[in-house]
Formats: sequence, C-alpha cells, structure tokens
Amino acid sequence: MELSHYSDLAVRLVNTEAPERGEDELTSVESVRELCGPNRQTARRATEADVGRLRAVRTRLRAVFTAASEGEETRAVDLLNALLMEFPTSPQISGHGDLGEDGRPRWHMHLAEHPVTAAAGYTATACMGLAFHLTDLGVERLGICQAAPCSRAYLDTSTNRSRRYCSDRCATRANVAAYRARKRSKSQDSGEAPGPDADPVPDAGADASAP
Repeated sequence: MELSHYSDLAVRLVNTEAPERGEDELTSVESVRELCGPNRQTARRATEADVGRLRAVRTRLRAVFTAASEGEETRAVDLLNALLMEFPTSPQISGHGDLGEDGRPRWHMHLAEHPVTAAAGYTATACMGLAFHLTDLGVERLGICQAAPCSRAYLDTSTNRSRRYCSDRCATRANVAAYRARKRSKSQDSGEAPGPDADPVPDAGADASAP
C-alpha cells in the first residue's frame, strides 16, 4: 500500500463537518468507529473522549486544506508539520500475509501506530498520509470545494491539476450558476429581458472527479 493512500483519512475527518450548514457527523463513539472504518484496532479503542479529540484535530486539518487552497503553501506545511510532531508514527515494511504467485511475500510500506488513544492513532496515520501526498504531488493538490456554500475538502488527483470541486455534483451546480449569471449579465447589457436557458449547460467533467 502506498503511504499516500492514508491521506484519504484526513479528507474523511475534515468532511465529517459541514460548517456552512451547521452539521456535524462526529457526535458519538459509534461515529468515531464508523470514521475508523476497516481499521478495527483503532475502532476498538474508541471512547467518548475521542469525539472531542478528533473534532479538535479536524479543525486543524481543515486549516491545512484552507491554507493550501488559498495558495499559502508555507503555512499549510507548517500547520501539517505541527500535527506530525504532535502525533508521530513509524513506517515499517509489512507483508500482511499477502503472497505473490511465486509464494513470496509482497512487501510494502505500512504505518505502525503506537497511540495512547484512538484519536491519536487515527490522527498520526492521516497526517503522515497527507504529508506523503503533499510531498509527492504538491501542496496545491489539497483543496476546499469552490462551489459555495460547500466547503468540503478534497485531494486533486487530476492529470492537469485543474480540480476545483469536491464532486461532479458541485462542479455541475457551480457551472450552472456561472452560466446563468453570464446570461443575466448579457441580457442586462443589451437591455433585453432574460429568456429561458436555451444553451446547453457546461460539462462538469473537467472540473471534478468522483469524491
């Protein structure tokens, strides 16, 4: 498993909250266990105290994504480095019982946790994965959805570094809004009343990939 794969954990944590709608999915031990997903060891350690701990980390991780999306690369790196120092982890070579056709182990890098709490374990892995993603692909690959009022975090994996939205749905919504705004502006400039939308809505495919 590539270590950058763990960066998805950071995105999942940030997106448990929708500040623009006042919604928060991280409210109980059960929600912490659901967040941990297949990492059953971390899930088994979860307690009520981890809810507050993860919420605090979520705020700090959102600040990393926000700084990156606003072009403040050094600030994004400094914020992430602070988390890495506070929540360390240990890369190790692992086979996980995965054997190749020749019967030999398929060795790969794995992040070994030594956490005191479930929140610490999740945070250490998420931040290390995000750090590998950032150094491999660039700070600009971390973003916050530009389709207001959405503010979900995402990782840009597009080949041309063009992603601006968290999903195709948000990309379509933003393109429709921009298209209608252009039509209104054109009608106002010409003194004509705006008519029905006759032109096709711009394709959103180039703006976002699946979340």
